[in-house]
Amino acid sequence: MSFTIHRGGAPMRFMGITVERLTAQEAVCMTFSPFTDDQGNPKDLANVTFADLAQLADMDEGYVLEFKQSLTAGVKRKIPKIIASFANSRGGWLVIGIADDDHAVCPVPRLSADYGQLIGELCRRHVSPAPPFDVRFIADPDAPDQGVVVVRVDEGRFPPYVADGVVEIREGSTSGPATGSALVELYDKATRRAAQITDFCRRTVYFSSAVPLFDLYLFRTGSTRETSSREVINARADAMRRAFEAQGFSCHIQHAHDSLIFRASVAFADMMPHSAIELFPDESMKLTVPAVLLEGREREGALAELGTACGLAATDKMDVMSAASTLARVTRMASVLDRYVRYREARWREYATAYELENMAGVLLWSDEPLYIDYVRSHGPLFCGTTDCRSRVRYLDDGEHDSFRARQFAGSHFFEACGLPLGSPDDDDNRLVDALLRTERGARRERA
Repeated sequence: MSFTIHRGGAPMRFMGITVERLTAQEAVCMTFSPFTDDQGNPKDLANVTFADLAQLADMDEGYVLEFKQSLTAGVKRKIPKIIASFANSRGGWLVIGIADDDHAVCPVPRLSADYGQLIGELCRRHVSPAPPFDVRFIADPDAPDQGVVVVRVDEGRFPPYVADGVVEIREGSTSGPATGSALVELYDKATRRAAQITDFCRRTVYFSSAVPLFDLYLFRTGSTRETSSREVINARADAMRRAFEAQGFSCHIQHAHDSLIFRASVAFADMMPHSAIELFPDESMKLTVPAVLLEGREREGALAELGTACGLAATDKMDVMSAASTLARVTRMASVLDRYVRYREARWREYATAYELENMAGVLLWSDEPLYIDYVRSHGPLFCGTTDCRSRVRYLDDGEHDSFRARQFAGSHFFEACGLPLGSPDDDDNRLVDALLRTERGARRERA
């Protein structure tokens, strides 16, 4: 059975998604939570209380809900399969500590280790790629050493999720191997999602001049639900404003048709451009940072020193970028993103990221750090050696980016853009990176 959701003859927004047609099963899964509040509204995992568990007594296991009475060795073996099947389907809930017969609460003991870590480790060992899920141990207020484990699994954005070599999907109230047609559907879903992220990774905020730009794209993959209430918009704007202020930046807010733009300075016509962050309704973000170019006598002096060090023949068309000032600007602005995510209590693992260089090809890097001049004498000047380009997309829930910080990511790729990668086997490269980082920290302190 299927039905069409329309309002005024046009497709409407359903949980933040523009929908033409939804099957009944899809509509139920998109809104489903086994727990509701006093008004009948679905509760998210973070708001579920121990008293709410009584609501499960009237529910049966099904496409989006599964119960386990205890965490036995057999259940531990099944958990990766269950989570993968939910991620490959429409998401779902696994509750451990519910009796099989009458669905009464049957508490499990609190472990010395965190249940989230235990289940996370099971999935890391047995499921690929990392599925999107969250875990809570909800303690019995009358007996805090026992409680119920609730696992909420989101529909995966990058299927298929493979558990021990098998692509598992939901089949009624159980999990089972996907058939040929189901595998094709999962592949199509992944292809569409990858195309959506690729389309997102392009600058949309306005800059009036062709200044060299460093762009960082952060696409939120963990949720498709958007909320546009004034209260939520104001809370996000306040968090971003506080993040700007914490990094010592002014914050100028501009409303666009489907985003908020936060600029470190007013930018219009021929005004000197500064950095901007574009924030979208699902909390995806785009950061654009203009390079700091040398002008006048400062530029002439830098080109003269480069000419003396390596015989560089300067021309009027050469752009020279300050290493210290540009890197300080890039890392300070990326730190705004880190602060915003922390203020909003979000997680970087929910994001996919990529960076792009615009108008950067051939731009020379300059530093008055003595070690840089020595480096130029033996290796030549550093400059961006590629035409404008975008990096590959990195998915931060892949287990390799658990300690991701936007500041470190942006800083390391600034060096790569100039031909100086972090972790180089050349000791000269590493010494220069350390020296440039010291001058960058000095530049940040001067501006603080």
